[in-house]
Amino acid sequence: MNSATVRNLLVRGMLAGLVAGLAALVVAYFLGEPRVDQAIAFEESHAHEHGGEELFSRTLQSTAGLSTGVLVYGVAFGGIAALAYCFALGRIGRFGPRASALLLAVAGLVAVYVVPFLKYPANPPAVGDPDTLNQRTALFFLMIVLSVLLTVGTVILGKRLAPRLGNWNATLAAGAFFVLVVGLAYAFLPSFNEVPEHFPAALLWQYRLAALAVQVTLWTAFGLVFGLLAERQLAPKPAERSAGAGSQPTPVAH
Repeated sequence: MNSATVRNLLVRGMLAGLVAGLAALVVAYFLGEPRVDQAIAFEESHAHEHGGEELFSRTLQSTAGLSTGVLVYGVAFGGIAALAYCFALGRIGRFGPRASALLLAVAGLVAVYVVPFLKYPANPPAVGDPDTLNQRTALFFLMIVLSVLLTVGTVILGKRLAPRLGNWNATLAAGAFFVLVVGLAYAFLPSFNEVPEHFPAALLWQYRLAALAVQVTLWTAFGLVFGLLAERQLAPKPAERSAGAGSQPTPVAH
C-alpha cells in the first residue's frame, strides 16, 4: 500500500469519524444528558456544601461543549482507526475492504471499550471518590492497552495455530486464551465500589447503558461509512476502472 493510498484512507477515515461522531452525538444528547442532569440533581440535593459558581453553564456544557468534544473525538478516532485499517488490511484474512472495516470496528469496540468497561464502567456525576480519580483513570487506560495488545496477540496466535488445528479450532483456542487472560486481569486488578448511599440503581444502570450505546453507535457507524468509502478507494467498480481506458483511442483494424 503506497503513501498516496494511505493518505486517501486517512482522509476518508477522518470523514467517517466525523459522520460517526454526529450519530454518537445524537445518542449522547438524548440518552446520556438526561441521566447526567438527574445525577447532578442528586449530587446537589445531597451536598453539604455548595461550591463556587460554574465557569461554564450546564446548558453550554450539554450543547456546545458536548458537540465539540464528541465531534473532535470522532475525527481523531477516525484517523487512528484508518491507520489501523491500513495495517490490518490483508493480514486478518481474505476479506474485502468493507468486511475488513466492519471486522475492525467490532474488534475495536470490544478491545478499546467493552473489555475495559466491564471492569471499570462509566460513572455519572456523584458516583466515585475524587481521591481515587487518578488511580481509576490510570487503571482504565491500562486496561485499554492490555486489551488492545491481547487482541493483536489473539489474532497472531489464531493465524499461527490455523495450519495445525484448522481455522475453527484455532479460533476457539485463541478466543479461549483471550478470555483467560482478560479474566486474570479482572481478578488481579483492583476494583472500586464507590456508589453513594441512596443513589438510584436504575439511574446508574441507565447511565452506563447510555454510555455503552454511544460507543456502539460510534464504532458501528464508523465501520459502515468507512467500509463504503474504503471500498470505493480500494475496489472501484468496473465502470470506474475502465473509464480511463475508454478515453484512449481504439486501434483501427487494417
